Amino acid sequence: MIFKSLVFSQASGSTGGLVYSRNQGGMYVRSRAKPTNPNSEAQIAVRDAMREAVFAWSNTLTSTQRENWNTYAFNTPTWNRLGEATSKTGQQMFIRGAIPRIQAGFDMPLDAPVTFDLGNLTPPGAIVCDESAQTISVPFTNTDEWCNIDDGLLLVYQSRPQNPTRVYGKGPYQLFTAVVGIAMTPPVSPGTGTTIFPFSLGQKVFFKFNVSMPDGRLTMPTYATSIVTA
Repeated sequence: MIFKSLVFSQASGSTGGLVYSRNQGGMYVRSRAKPTNPNSEAQIAVRDAMREAVFAWSNTLTSTQRENWNTYAFNTPTWNRLGEATSKTGQQMFIRGAIPRIQAGFDMPLDAPVTFDLGNLTPPGAIVCDESAQTISVPFTNTDEWCNIDDGLLLVYQSRPQNPTRVYGKGPYQLFTAVVGIAMTPPVSPGTGTTIFPFSLGQKVFFKFNVSMPDGRLTMPTYATSIVTA
């Protein structure tokens, strides 16, 4: 949890089962707990992608490429959950852009973006979760930049189904599909596929969306929900 404290200007350490610390995103607090490691297929895939990206940063990228990623990071803030601008290192920005493309089966970008932004995404329209077909349809805007460039990606992440009274989705999210942009003939909305988590009538499904550009830009996440219908 990231927060603004009315009591502490700085806090570090643990007390009463809570751990206080600070990172580039600001001061944060979390519960002190022994981590679990279920080693699910999704977790293993993320770790493998992380390992591949870290190796590429240290062993594949040239010093000039790394410096260009530092320049991109310097000029391109991201945002924390409080809406505050935060700064990342060039390595963090490279890994941030590489992991989702590796997960989706695309090459990671080695050269840093020369456009200093995170890309853009028009929030998807009403998502349809069909109980009888066990499919999900995601409408998107096919005039967005990602849709009209080769290998631009709309990444759609899905949660497990939850009670319809649930307001906030905690995830975890898994990659449901990647809609691929094509310069000459952009994909047609909606994108439809078989759910990765079976759901039942009336349940709520949470979604997360990112756009990944071929040059490594990755938008901040956009979230949506859908109630399963017949």
